[in-house]
Amino acid sequence: MTQQQRLNVVLELVSERGNVSIAEVSEALGVSTATVRRDLNTLAEQRLVTRTHGGASALGSGYELPLQYKIARQAEAKVAIARAVAELIAPGESVGLNGGTTTSEVARMLGRSERLQVNADVPGVTIVTNALNIAYEMSVREHVKIVVTGGVPRRQSYELVGPLVGASLRDFSIDTAILGVDGLSAAFGATTLHEGEAEASREIASVARRLVIAADATKIGRTTFARICPLSRVDILVTDQDVPRDFAADLAAAGVRLLVAQPS
Repeated sequence: MTQQQRLNVVLELVSERGNVSIAEVSEALGVSTATVRRDLNTLAEQRLVTRTHGGASALGSGYELPLQYKIARQAEAKVAIARAVAELIAPGESVGLNGGTTTSEVARMLGRSERLQVNADVPGVTIVTNALNIAYEMSVREHVKIVVTGGVPRRQSYELVGPLVGASLRDFSIDTAILGVDGLSAAFGATTLHEGEAEASREIASVARRLVIAADATKIGRTTFARICPLSRVDILVTDQDVPRDFAADLAAAGVRLLVAQPS
């Protein structure tokens, strides 16, 4: 296990438990306590955890981890969700993607899809995104046409935000917007942690004929700081587990189609 992989696991443990001891992390990872101390010190120096006597604690529920530390979280679920979402896209469609680990997996699925590689001279799919990492990774795919919005990048997520996002989308018409979110609830709809990213996602959704939310089970029933759109604006929710009965009823009442993609 590399150091990056260890750091991801440590952050997952801190996120789940609120605080961890050096002994707990050592047992979970199968590494020495000296290695755990170094890893916790590294995370504390990067202001990702608070170092405590004998361990570490979370900075708070509203703190946003940088994208590179989110990659390992719910990895199998996100791949399954991405596979199911990619199946919703027909050859020749235009797709809007915001940033995040789930939408990055969606982009990879679209980029690898043989079904979309129908004609070397015509794009199999056009991806419109405000996520620099998605644009960079998909730029080598011959059947994918990449359109990047304007905006100012956030280091936390590699997403472009600000008024230039909406300005660059005004003359577009997108078939399907696929949004990753930090929370989805009946009361507040789709939400995220940062107001600038919420606005950018809202702009992408506003020029799309169909809106798909791609969210693993940890996001369901959760509400975070900034609202993207109400539940009634969503056409399809793709997640990895059956949702609670009450929320399933809320989805049905809002006209949202539910797709559950089980990890393979």
